[in-house]
Amino acid sequence: MLVGWHARSLPALNIPFKRARRGDSGGAGVPLPPEPQLDALESGTVKPPRSLESTPVADVANLPLLSEMAKLREELSRFLMRYKFGIDEVLTKITILQEEFLHLHEHNPIEHVNSRLKSPESIIGKIERKSLDPSFDSIRRSITDIAGVRITCSFIADAYRVFDLLTQQSDIRVLEVKDYIKDPKPNGYRSLHAIIEIPVFMSDGVVPVTVELQIRTIAMDFWASLEHKIYYKYDGQVPSALLGNLTETADIAANLDLRMERLHHEVLALNSDPSGQETRDRPGDPKLKGIGSSVPG
Repeated sequence: MLVGWHARSLPALNIPFKRARRGDSGGAGVPLPPEPQLDALESGTVKPPRSLESTPVADVANLPLLSEMAKLREELSRFLMRYKFGIDEVLTKITILQEEFLHLHEHNPIEHVNSRLKSPESIIGKIERKSLDPSFDSIRRSITDIAGVRITCSFIADAYRVFDLLTQQSDIRVLEVKDYIKDPKPNGYRSLHAIIEIPVFMSDGVVPVTVELQIRTIAMDFWASLEHKIYYKYDGQVPSALLGNLTETADIAANLDLRMERLHHEVLALNSDPSGQETRDRPGDPKLKGIGSSVPG
């Protein structure tokens, strides 16, 4: 179980290190025995009376709870560690692509990369909102964005190109694709989303880990970041006038993407050979064949 433990506070262990005086109460209103009897109790030669035996000196009844919480903490750490390693695997693949483009190609389609691992609090909040079974197996099946990697590219074509270069690798399995570039959300949000599965090699075997992949342009990322801040500021209750402006600016950002991509192609055309074919990274090159082909039409 993942839900429930967070609401239980760690019990205080009130252990008396100072010997009580005769006539003092021994906690919970139980009187302590006379001093000679205390000596015998401490030496273990006399069994404590029933009333004292039931007195919670160190709250021994809570020890199973502490053991359960320690075990849960270890299971949670191991559970999240797999997702952290899944992020590391994806970042390694992206780093290799970045290095290759930097040294062997004229244009690097990847501007920058971010990653995040959901906190336990965020996971618990999603469990409660979606009324999920609070077990690790259920969380693994139902929550697919515990690990997330976001790639920001220069142009729209770059976003599809990077998607293909990653998802066509043999050890990556694509589980789901949502193309919000082709079909933006009603509020204007644009991005290419994919849920991928990648193997993580642990000491006890291979574990398939799901990672949410988001690929977008600089303009899309700027708009999404601003939209997130506005929703956070208004706690989700954004004034309608402001929502209208957000949608309008999303269209402006999309138009900027198209214009900048056309400008990019014009710059590439200046580097073409006399026959009119671009000498580097031209659309006819085999390495560019099938850009965006893995994205459902």
